[in-house]
Amino acid sequence: MSYGSGKPGDFRRYLLRLTLIDFGAAVVATLALAGIAYPVSAAFVFNTLLVSLVYAFTIGGMAGLLLPLISEKAGLCSPGKKIGTVVVSIIILTVAGCALATVILVQVGLRAPADAWSNFWGIVRFCIVISLLVGLGVYFFESMRYRLAATTLELRTRQLDQERAQKLATEARLSSLESRIHPHFLFNTLNSISALIRDEPQRAEEIVGRLAALLRFSLDTNQCSLVPLEQEFRIVRDYLEIEKARFGERLRYSIDVAPEVQHASLPPLAVESLVENSVKHAIAPRREGGEVRVSARTVDGGIEIEVADSGQGFSLEAIPRGHGIDNLLARLEVLYNGQARLDVGAADGWASVRLVLPGRV
Repeated sequence: MSYGSGKPGDFRRYLLRLTLIDFGAAVVATLALAGIAYPVSAAFVFNTLLVSLVYAFTIGGMAGLLLPLISEKAGLCSPGKKIGTVVVSIIILTVAGCALATVILVQVGLRAPADAWSNFWGIVRFCIVISLLVGLGVYFFESMRYRLAATTLELRTRQLDQERAQKLATEARLSSLESRIHPHFLFNTLNSISALIRDEPQRAEEIVGRLAALLRFSLDTNQCSLVPLEQEFRIVRDYLEIEKARFGERLRYSIDVAPEVQHASLPPLAVESLVENSVKHAIAPRREGGEVRVSARTVDGGIEIEVADSGQGFSLEAIPRGHGIDNLLARLEVLYNGQARLDVGAADGWASVRLVLPGRV
């Protein structure tokens, strides 16, 4: 993780991203608190937003400026220890940021001293949840941005021949795709967690754990071209449970994996991207929701993974460039040299995508 390549423009862009993320976190916190205290007045929302902005920019500013330095110091550690260092640092910076924000709020008159400090640890616990989710997401994206920039600089410096340059560029692209979590997904998940905190705290804690597992999987596999199928399907289940917290009974799903394919290998997040496409296009737009069925089995010595949904389906030719499935097709071509394929179809009210991979199980 880094501020950029060291150029002033890169640092300014980093600060702009940090500002937008802090503002977004403040809005999410305001919505969560307004939901807990509903019904609320416009004055309550405005005052809560001001207070949330102070907390977000104080905590986010400290974390945004110090975490890159901490991450750099922990660069030689194993991935697990590095993530642990970042998590502990986020918690410490959150407590310090909350203390500083409380002092600021008391000084400007937005909080009475007695009320501010009596509720301090309750605010700290709430801020730690938000800080860990947002902080790990920002750490993840900035780390990948730095890795891609470093790879590009290395290619230019060494002036490799065209074939070698294309190969490394493809590996960098795969690394980016395998470790990508959309910001809108992160904030949708935060909204779901916020809605669950008051009435279903255990469910909220479960969703936090599943989101952490999804982020950890994406980060741990950024150097892997293949992962065990059972590990991929655990992430698929985590993703669907996260989305189920958002859609409720509108999302129904089932997962059926034949025992003999549990230890087969496939590209990381390959099935997850297909499931994400089903949720986005077959579940989210429909008021009544729908169902997603995921299965895996052996076929002719290879593996067939099917993601079916109750939507209308699509054509591979209609997929826009850069779309998740378009990226998956490119990955399959690179990894399997044309021996893997993606088939789409629709029948009996079900649209399906079949991923067929070669090789022994």
